[in-house]
Amino acid sequence: MDEMLNIALPKGRLGDRVYEIFERAGYACPELGDPGRRLVFEAKDSGVRYFFVKPSDVAIYVERGAADIGVAGKDILLEYRPEVYELLDLGVGRCRMCVCGRPGFIDDPSSVLRVATKFVRIARDYYAGLSRSIDIIHLNGSIELAPLLGLSDVIVDIVETGVTLRENGLAPLAEVCGISARLIANRVSCKFKYDAVTELTERLKNVLEDKG
Repeated sequence: MDEMLNIALPKGRLGDRVYEIFERAGYACPELGDPGRRLVFEAKDSGVRYFFVKPSDVAIYVERGAADIGVAGKDILLEYRPEVYELLDLGVGRCRMCVCGRPGFIDDPSSVLRVATKFVRIARDYYAGLSRSIDIIHLNGSIELAPLLGLSDVIVDIVETGVTLRENGLAPLAEVCGISARLIANRVSCKFKYDAVTELTERLKNVLEDKG
């Protein structure tokens, strides 16, 4: 088995922030300074190999064993439930999963609540916990339009600043759960690369505690 740790990081700003944590933990990769068109970056001195993928795909790479370690949002883990180990909350990319709708919206329990979302499992689990009957409307984008055009009563979506909601006359009505980036690991890798995975996790934990 490859002795290096294969690490899948999310593309974009979150990935950059996460890499900074890895770098401070002693897993710097000089090759990232001149990425060009390359997709895989090795740091043999640190024993790691990085590659960046679409945030929603990180958990797939880890679950399938293409990556030993990855960083995925808690929303992805709750929605798709990949068979991976969640090792650490990295504390970055913080936001909230919320029920949102028109300010002052009052839920009528005598009727079925129409809920628009792309997070179908999260929404179902949340309302099941409330013993509330719902009609799920699965949308992939522009979720805010649904209550504005009468397609749904509320939406379940990620809220960061809340600006988009306010600009469309909507507001958070209830928080479903907190979201942040989580360190995840392939289950087989945790067995066969136990020492390397454990050391990386502890180093990251120390960096986060020092920052705190």
